[in-house]
Amino acid sequence: MNYILFDGPARNNLLPFTFTRPVADIRVGILTIREKWEKHLGFTTTTLTEEYLSEKYPMVEMDSNIMINASYLPTKELAETIKNLDENQAVFNGEDVIAFYTKDTQDEVNFETYDAIEFDSEFIKIEQTWDIFSKNGAAIIEDFELLTKDRESQPIPNSVNCINAQDIFIEEGASLEFVTLNASSGPIYIGKNAEVMEGSIVRGPFALCEHATLKLAAKIYGPTTVGPHSKVGGEVNNSVIFGYSNKGHDGFLGNSVLGEWCNLGADTNNSNLKNNYAEVRLWNYETQGFARTGLQFCGLMMGDHSKCGINTMFNTGTVVGVSANIFGSGFPRNFVPSFSWGGHSGFTTYLTRKAFEVAEVVMKRRNVTFSDADKAILEHVFENTKQWRKKDD
Repeated sequence: MNYILFDGPARNNLLPFTFTRPVADIRVGILTIREKWEKHLGFTTTTLTEEYLSEKYPMVEMDSNIMINASYLPTKELAETIKNLDENQAVFNGEDVIAFYTKDTQDEVNFETYDAIEFDSEFIKIEQTWDIFSKNGAAIIEDFELLTKDRESQPIPNSVNCINAQDIFIEEGASLEFVTLNASSGPIYIGKNAEVMEGSIVRGPFALCEHATLKLAAKIYGPTTVGPHSKVGGEVNNSVIFGYSNKGHDGFLGNSVLGEWCNLGADTNNSNLKNNYAEVRLWNYETQGFARTGLQFCGLMMGDHSKCGINTMFNTGTVVGVSANIFGSGFPRNFVPSFSWGGHSGFTTYLTRKAFEVAEVVMKRRNVTFSDADKAILEHVFENTKQWRKKDD
């Protein structure tokens, strides 16, 4: 069977992270949503997403296809329901379509002619940016069970001080000595060739993905995920870092999400609680206003390739777009548009020529090529976010 993950109606609510990737490639828990589905289904998947992303994330359509809404994280029961679909059957949660089996082209799908299957068992759905960190604990637990079932962890080194060792899993090639791992409040997963440097203290649920690093004496409160090839130091609480991003020094990051290729300068801090303890509102690209989150704790949402200088301070509920460069004293605004250059005193436009030079150097250091497809995606984002930059220039 050919499985295709589609963005669904949540896509615009998940900006700025979906400016540069389909919904399926958001990381929550240990794995990306795509990786979860592929493990549950036993098949590779392709993507139906925005046209400008389709060169990097193409769709392969065959005569028969099962389309899956990528906002939904798989469970064993949901995956089995989808694998057993027949032609012109669809799985719904209320009025929301989760998956459907079709031989029609996308323009010809008419759900009124479909046999509807209601799925009312438990599931996790990612439909707002803050869901990525607020639902990360449950996602880590699901992924931990999926990845470690019927497998044995590498031995925990004798120098490691651990609590609840049965919920700690260490992959091959991981390095950790003289650290504390407390899995009493959730599992701890240390990925292949990852490193936890001396003096670090970790409380689960926690995932350190492949080739990622916790720097000396890092303090990590779960639920937190450090994505592949990322480097993290200082204090982190309930945050998700997608991959290839750095928070290498002291400073606090809490209730936050960082995309890929981000860098936080030394002693960068974000607020995750308002002084009056009020509900946090976040910029929403769909409504072009600040949306209610229902959360008392909510920090920084930073899109791919964005960076900030040393001693940067982010206010509660700050959204930073793609390829922004922030520096200087004082708090910048709590919505920083993509390709902005500046800080509290104001912003100018960060030209793509300069942004691409930085991206190429940064990615080359990790042996990754800044491709023509990457450039085309960022050029599209630059053009389509002009309306917000004009207010800051």
